[in-house]
Amino acid sequence: MKTQIINIHLIKLIVLDVDGTMTDGGIYWDNHGVETKRFCVKDGCGIVLAQSVGIDFMILTGRESACVTRRAQELNVRWLFQGVKKKAAHLQQFMEEHHLQPEQIAYIGDDVNDLAAMQYAVMSACPSDASEDLLEYCDMVLRRKGGEGAVREFVEWLLKQRNLWETAVNHLS
Repeated sequence: MKTQIINIHLIKLIVLDVDGTMTDGGIYWDNHGVETKRFCVKDGCGIVLAQSVGIDFMILTGRESACVTRRAQELNVRWLFQGVKKKAAHLQQFMEEHHLQPEQIAYIGDDVNDLAAMQYAVMSACPSDASEDLLEYCDMVLRRKGGEGAVREFVEWLLKQRNLWETAVNHLS
């Protein structure tokens, strides 16, 4: 567990892993060899709510999948990076290019391949079914499992803490 003060009001970018965070972690192949994934609609709504009050999202995943591209497009996710094997190096370079500081970033991931990248974020969270290493490291262990509303849970908590929940909900009306 990190020991630092977190000012959640400075967070302007939430970095999301996909498999095990936005999905249940399963990789499904149909009879034609096409990969499919199951995404939680509530997570998508949470992303849209946060975007409505100025919070951006990045999807940063080690795998490549057409269905992730489609989901990112549906949700107007600003930055999508797939096939990234060295997430920490990628995130560090992105931060330098976009003049972002760790205080401006939250990261939600579920396994050890997210751990090094999480160190570049002021706040880290993981679904309840994350790997033991992340359960011990993260600032927030969410009650929900990956692909079952964990992203939404974090977003809702963040917006309520910042007194932006009602404003975000009103944007959807």
